[in-house]
Amino acid sequence: MELNLKNKVVLITGAHNPLGIGAATAFKFVEEEANVVIVYKRLSFKFNPENTQENGIDKYYKMLSEDIATVEQRLQEITKNYLIIEKDITDKNAANEIFNIINEKFGSVDILVNNAATYIENDTIFAIDKQRIDETLNGNVNAAILLIQEFVNRTKKGGRVINISTDNAQRMAGQIMYGASKATMEALTRSIAVEVGKLGITVNTVAPGPIQTGWIDKNLEQQVLPHIPLGKIGTPDNIADAILFLASDRAEWITGQVIKVDGGHSTPYCGWRFEVQTAYQQSDNEIDNPQKKQ
Repeated sequence: MELNLKNKVVLITGAHNPLGIGAATAFKFVEEEANVVIVYKRLSFKFNPENTQENGIDKYYKMLSEDIATVEQRLQEITKNYLIIEKDITDKNAANEIFNIINEKFGSVDILVNNAATYIENDTIFAIDKQRIDETLNGNVNAAILLIQEFVNRTKKGGRVINISTDNAQRMAGQIMYGASKATMEALTRSIAVEVGKLGITVNTVAPGPIQTGWIDKNLEQQVLPHIPLGKIGTPDNIADAILFLASDRAEWITGQVIKVDGGHSTPYCGWRFEVQTAYQQSDNEIDNPQKKQ
């Protein structure tokens, strides 16, 4: 399917994890001969170096604490038409400065992918405080709004905005501010889509389910799998494919939508359905082989 993304200028935020959704999206866009701009902020997390060889939180934190060299090396193998900007998108002048830099190299931005997100620990009603509330909203909502505003004010007719949420945004106990910030972006997606439709700009959100970006260890995977009807953890490429489609001419009449790409993970009662199905399978096996009862 022809996506017609050649020479399009794509801005992706938060793409320095080489196993992340942002990086996978950048790679796919350059393979389509688009001009890709990555904006990232190097972070600092504590992790145990001894546990970084296998998937898990230590490996994930290590990758987030590194610079973008690994991602850039991969980009260099595919294209010369890329630009990397190291900047904190929560700075009040960041959006304007980012678009000025891009304009000097590539011209106006055609596609904006709001992928960067802030995640805080102890994100429960029992532990949250104002500072962490502000950090989450600044990173996940306020910065994205200002980038969208800058994009809308500068873009040519027919631009694309794709926000990244999560499939459980409407109910995320244990990550209340993260979930609330993503639910806010889903609401903004619908509202902004109405406002900018007359400009030919589409605004949509992709809401991933459990995606292996380096953080899901073996134990967590076994806990999550029973709640995914398709029976496997998602990959960053699964999400990147959806983003590319929404950015393409093929999606010109899709706007204001939240598209869940989650293997059925968010399907109502999917966990209950799995348990019932498993119970029936066990019952059938016992009928077929009565010796299993003994």
